[in-house]
Amino acid sequence: MDTPPAMSSILITGANGSIGLACARMFLQRSSGVRVYLGCRTARAAAEQLAAEYPDRCECITLEVTDVASWTAAVDRILEATGRIDVLVNNAGQHRDSLLATMPLDDWHEVLATHLTGTFLGCRAVIRPMMAQHYGRIINMASLSALLAPAGQTNYAAAKAGVLALTQSLAKEVARAGITVNAICPGYVMTPALAQDTAQVEALAKRVPARRLGRPEEVAAAVWYLAGADAGYSTGSVLKLDGGIF
Repeated sequence: MDTPPAMSSILITGANGSIGLACARMFLQRSSGVRVYLGCRTARAAAEQLAAEYPDRCECITLEVTDVASWTAAVDRILEATGRIDVLVNNAGQHRDSLLATMPLDDWHEVLATHLTGTFLGCRAVIRPMMAQHYGRIINMASLSALLAPAGQTNYAAAKAGVLALTQSLAKEVARAGITVNAICPGYVMTPALAQDTAQVEALAKRVPARRLGRPEEVAAAVWYLAGADAGYSTGSVLKLDGGIF
């Protein structure tokens, strides 16, 4: 079944960040038949504000993506409320950049745990319900660093490269069940914090053939497409959004 149900349940992790919020807002604005769950670990003021704007269709839930029990509780909450889970956007992430020679071991483990193990646990938590309903969309947020690894990001680049491999392998496993699994690789994307540093924005923009940074809404538009019925034949794909860097 490639046609989504009239009432879709969507879970977005890292939902308090710019990309997570942009994805949630796009789903809520473009479809009146969706219920969006905003998965957040601790800092969640922006997510709670969005949920307050759509009290009947948007809800914040506590989710620590590296914890099995937290995933179980989150998915159980969604299934109890709606009876299904249709879209998972694995978007939670963090940076602990440094050169490998001086990188603390904790920084290696924590970045891999958040990005790679967190994505694995999320996929595993939703895959059985999606198989039971013969429908599902999983979108994993990777990074251009997975394809063009920079110095100082051995942990982050390795984790995101792992996300791509996980995506492609899982896509093969569940394609017959009506489930698609795809990845997005954003390049430089504007955030509120980055916008305050004009010099850094200008320096980054010079590295981009398009001569600008991406917008969170442009990443959200890619998520919207991959989550929809029109993307039913797209699985195991890696969509690069980088203004032409690579």
